[in-house]
Amino acid sequence: MSYTSDLVDSATETKEQLVTNLRRVVSDAEDLLAATAGQTDSKITELRARARENLVVAREKLADADAALRARARQAASATDEYVHDNPWSSIGAAAALGILIGVLLGRR
Repeated sequence: MSYTSDLVDSATETKEQLVTNLRRVVSDAEDLLAATAGQTDSKITELRARARENLVVAREKLADADAALRARARQAASATDEYVHDNPWSSIGAAAALGILIGVLLGRR
C-alpha cells in the first residue's frame, strides 16, 4: 500500500507542478495585458481582447483538468489498493519481479 501511495503522491506532485506552471503563465499574461492597458492602437486593443478571452478559457480548462486529474488519481489509488488487498501474493510476486529487474538493470551500469 505504501508503494501505491508513493506512486499517487508522485503523480499528484507532477500534476501540481504543471498546474503551478500554467497558473504562472496565466498570471504573466494578465500582467502583460495590464502593462499594455494604456495603449490604444486598434491592433493592440484587438489582441488584448482576444488574449483576455483566451485567458478566461484557459482558466476554466485548467480548473476542469485539475479536478479530473485529482479524481483519476483517487480512482487509480483506490483500484490499486483494492487489487492488492484481493491478491496479496500476486502483488508481492509482481513487486519482487520488478525489484529484481530494476536491480539487474542498475547493476549493469
